[in-house]
Order: sequence, then C-alpha cells, then structure tokens
Amino acid sequence: MHDITIIWILLPFVIGFSIYLLPQIDRYLALLVFSASLGFGTVQIFQPEPYQLHLLDSFGVTLQVSGQSGYFILTNALVAIAIILYCFNSPKSAFFFTQLTILHGAVNAVFICADLMSLYVALEAIGVSAFLLMIYQRTDRSIWVGLRYLFISNTAMLFFLIGAVQVYQANNSFAYAGLANAPIEAIALLFIGLLTKGGIFVSGLWLPLTHSESETPVSAMLSGVVVKAGIFPLMQFALLVDSINPIVRLFGMGTALLGVSYAVFEKDSKRMLAFHTVSQLGFVLAAPAVGGFYALSHGLVKSVLFLLAGNLPSRNFKELKKTGIATNLWIPLAIASLSISGMPLLAGYSAKVLILKNIESWQEIGMNLAAVGTAISFSKFLFLPHSPELKGKAFSTNNWGFWAAIALLLGGLFITNGFYLDAYKLSNFPKALITIAIGWGAYWLIFQKLSIKLPRVVEQFEHLVGAMSLVLTGLFWMVWA
Repeated sequence: MHDITIIWILLPFVIGFSIYLLPQIDRYLALLVFSASLGFGTVQIFQPEPYQLHLLDSFGVTLQVSGQSGYFILTNALVAIAIILYCFNSPKSAFFFTQLTILHGAVNAVFICADLMSLYVALEAIGVSAFLLMIYQRTDRSIWVGLRYLFISNTAMLFFLIGAVQVYQANNSFAYAGLANAPIEAIALLFIGLLTKGGIFVSGLWLPLTHSESETPVSAMLSGVVVKAGIFPLMQFALLVDSINPIVRLFGMGTALLGVSYAVFEKDSKRMLAFHTVSQLGFVLAAPAVGGFYALSHGLVKSVLFLLAGNLPSRNFKELKKTGIATNLWIPLAIASLSISGMPLLAGYSAKVLILKNIESWQEIGMNLAAVGTAISFSKFLFLPHSPELKGKAFSTNNWGFWAAIALLLGGLFITNGFYLDAYKLSNFPKALITIAIGWGAYWLIFQKLSIKLPRVVEQFEHLVGAMSLVLTGLFWMVWA
C-alpha cells in the first residue's frame, strides 16, 4: 500500500506537466488522474487503521493516510471529475487542465500530510495553481480578484511559516505531534495562517468575493474542495492536542453563524453560495473527529450549486423570481438545496445528524441556529418559480458534459448517504424536519419580505489585512488563557 500511495501522490504532478506535451488528450489525462484518486480515496474510507510513511525521519516529514483523509480525497476526486465533464466540450486550453491537475495533486497532498513543512509546500502550490485558474479569463476583474487572493494567501502563509519554524526549534521536528510542546505564539501563528487559508471566521472574508467572481467551474472547485485544504490540518491539530480542540470547535461555531448571517440576507445567488461555504466550513470544524463526511457532502452540494448558478439567466434573486427558471435546472437545484438543508435520503441529512450528535453541549444552540439559517438561505432556490418552457443558457441546455457533471454530483449525494446509516433511526427524523420547516416558515413570513443590504466594507482589501491582525491578537489571548 505504501508504494501505491507514493505513486498516487506523484501521479498528478507527472501527468499534469505531461499535458503540455500531449495537449490533444489533455482532458483524458486529467480524467485518468482524478479517477485514480476516486479509487484511492474510496479504499481509504474503509481502511480499518491509518498508516504512515516516514519520508525524512530526521525532520519529522511524514505522510499519514486515514479514513478522514479518504473522505476529503474522495471529495476532491468527484468534484474534479465533474469539472472535467463540465469543461469537456469547452475551448479551454491545455494550460487550464494542467493547472487543474496540479491543484488536484496539491490538495491531495494536504490531506495526507502529517508534518508542517510538507503542509507549507502543498498549501503554497495550491495558492499558485488556484491563482492561475482564477485569472484564466485574463479580464481586468479576474486579474484583480486573483491578485487579491494571492496577496492574502501569501501573507497568511508567511505567518504559518514562522509558526512552523518555531515548532521545529522546540522539537527538532516538523511533525504535527510536536504541537503539544510548541510555544503558544507558534500555535497562534499556525492558526492564523490556516484560518485565513481556509476561509474561517472574519479572517476568511476574502472568500465571498473570490468565489463569486471566479469563472463557474473555478468557483465550483474552490468552494467544493480548495478551501478544505485550510481546515483539514486544523481538524488534525484538534485531534492530536486536547487544548486545541475547544479552540477549533469555537471557531467552527462562530464561522457557521457568521457565514449564515450574511447568506440569509444576500440577494446575489453566487455571493449567497460563497457566504454559505463559509458557514458550512464552520460545521466541519464544529466536530473535528467526524467532519470528513460533512466535508464530502458539502463539497458535492456546493459544486453542483455553483455549476447550476452559473447557468441561470441572472445572479439576482429578485430578477429570478420575476422571470422564473427552466424546470430542468430547478430540479437539480432543488435536490442540492434539500440536501444541504438536511432532508432525509440525501447525504446532507446523514452528515448533519452525525455532526450535531458529536458537538459539545455549549455548541448546541449556535449550531442549531446555523442549521435553521441554512434552510432559510436555500429557500431562495427552492421557491423560485419555474417552467418547462423557459430555457437556461445555451451552454447548459446543449452540453452533455454539463448534465453528466450534474448527474455525477447529485448521484454522489444519494450514494454517499449510506455512509452513516445510523442517521436513519426514527428519533433523528423529527429534529431534521422541524429545522427545515422552521427555516421555510421564517423565509415565507419574514426574510423574503426584507430588503436589507449588508455592508461590504469588511470585504475591502485593507480591512481583510486588519481582520487578520485582530484574529491573531485574539488567538494569542486564547492560547495564553
């Protein structure tokens, strides 16, 4: 298994650069890499025990593959395959598929890292390849959004690197296990790097603009997979060091509430989805030991929603309510919205039950409020008027790849629903259905009538850097306390 792991982790980089030499089969080569990850990730979910590969013992450079890794790798594979299908008939060049394949490999590397230096290299590779995908359109707007992301990402990684060096000084090792003996300032610096990279709490408010303004397939990849590279290490830290666990849970609850607070008032469909990504990352962190399954269900839902939202006649919910949408787009939109709201028979239900059963008592009110907020937010899609006579954009209606991508992601929601069958005890149904009913009722009675526009000042470039400083100060206070 060790040899297979090494081959699998190197494959995206070897094939990725080979795509330049064989541009005629770029899509097929990328599909080969993602299919290999699909098989590898599925096997790891059912592995009874995690296993490690010690690459450089003297520096603590180690890989660790576990069941949690398997969920994240499977998410990465399914979303990446969907993106390839979506773009199959598009005129995108070999450059796009090269970057997509390298991004896929770098994200996979994060999911099996067990040391800070490997993690730093993988996160930097993610930052560069994600930036190149964001600016692929070469418009002024896309270049500005990409540069903004790159600056925030690199600043965060500078904090992370300083923290990683301090951990090495204390332990003579970069291994995650050294965090237990690391100085408190190192923990704070590592946290601010990962919180920012993962789009968590106020230090992650770069995310809504970046994800909503990127090209549709890039938005799907960023929200479905890439941001999870920032939160996976935080989950690992929480499981390794008891004192870190409550801090991660606290940030999880705060992020879930912050993201959903913006999402319920947002009138732009892509921005609503992006804010909701922030909220759902909070759910993953709220119960670190079982967050992998939730990350999988969220990755599938959010990717399909971004692919659909990019093919609606307008981004504005008010205009969509006036014009309506095509029924063939509304049906998958409704299935995905029901899943993320927690409706039984879909993966979102099982994942939400699993998370809510593993939170601490002090998290219950906050997480249940966030669950209601989720149902309110996605009522905006569910209750859109629709008609079979209306048509979507030409790309969606005439492209088999679009429908294949949607079918793959929605099929994943039904199949992976079986990963946690204990959710289907009768005692779990009332709470899930009542939460959804309250959310839909609140939308009809209150929120659809409100016209509140939240200020975007906190998303401005200079304020993002300021928010990072504030969170870092707060982290120092928390780890000292």
